[in-house]
Amino acid sequence: MKKLLLIEDDVTVRENTAELLELSNYDVITASNGMLGIEKAEQNLPDIIVCDIMMPEIDGYGVLEALGKNPNTLNIPFIFLSAKTEHKDIRKGMDLGADDYLTKPFEEEELVSAIESRLAKVAILNANRNGNPVARNDEKLKTLDDLRTIFQQQDLQFIKKGESVYEKDKHANFFYLLKRGVVKVHRIDNQGKELITELYKEDDFFGNHADDPQSSYEDYATAMEDTQLYALSREEFHKILSENPKISMQLVEVLSNNLSELKQQLMDMAYGSVRKKTAKTIMMFAERIKKHPLKSIRISRADLAGVAGMAPESLIRTLSEFKKEGLIEIEGRNIKLLNSEALKMVK
Repeated sequence: MKKLLLIEDDVTVRENTAELLELSNYDVITASNGMLGIEKAEQNLPDIIVCDIMMPEIDGYGVLEALGKNPNTLNIPFIFLSAKTEHKDIRKGMDLGADDYLTKPFEEEELVSAIESRLAKVAILNANRNGNPVARNDEKLKTLDDLRTIFQQQDLQFIKKGESVYEKDKHANFFYLLKRGVVKVHRIDNQGKELITELYKEDDFFGNHADDPQSSYEDYATAMEDTQLYALSREEFHKILSENPKISMQLVEVLSNNLSELKQQLMDMAYGSVRKKTAKTIMMFAERIKKHPLKSIRISRADLAGVAGMAPESLIRTLSEFKKEGLIEIEGRNIKLLNSEALKMVK
């Protein structure tokens, strides 16, 4: 059983989180502030540490810095758990050496998955240090989830809303796995209008998968909300595919399905009515972002227009019509679906 140190000053969060981790088969040690957390880390040498940021005595940043100066605790995986969601706060934590950063409120599976991936990475690194590298040839990858595990052993990258993941014509160095957020792939037509050709969500793979070492990205990829992703080098990615042909076939099938969806989307944009294109675009965003039909979708009008392939003015007029008809509600940049079945039937 792996030993985990949870440092959290909020007693309710601490007790609830400790309980769910114990149910996930971890030996949990708790500390109510940063100073006690440092002491317990040095005394117990846990396998992993989950730590809040805003705490009395010493905050989470101070805990990480203190443990980083002690050779006995230097290499213990460290995950921040905090309500601070600003990009600068996340970047500060990662720059100090944290392995991951989860924001409150969090899902149980999300926390357990982050812990498991950090522990797996340590196990692999330790095996390599001991001269027993993990041999993928001996244990073939069987599913895309196995491939995701390889990606999750890479450093987690944080992309702020509106920032580029990659740019058109730049050298294609990486293939990506999206952990959290939404990424749009888009291009600019001859009239200077943006066309969004694909949307990627949690657990999706994306990027240029061509084997040509000189290949470049053909589109732009931009985060539509604060996003977390893993990047695997093109060389390593193709090495994995060559060693695991079963995975290659599964990935080809997924990418082919994406192309079929894109073809249908382009056909709808070319021949569908403005109302139909708008309705299908709203539903596509809802499905892609995994929102419940009655939850709000926070999306800019420009992005909606880019996917639908129409002028923003036409889209705004159509959204107003849908609102009057009771199909949606509009609050600022949020769109709430009131009648998803009726939207699917729009002609």
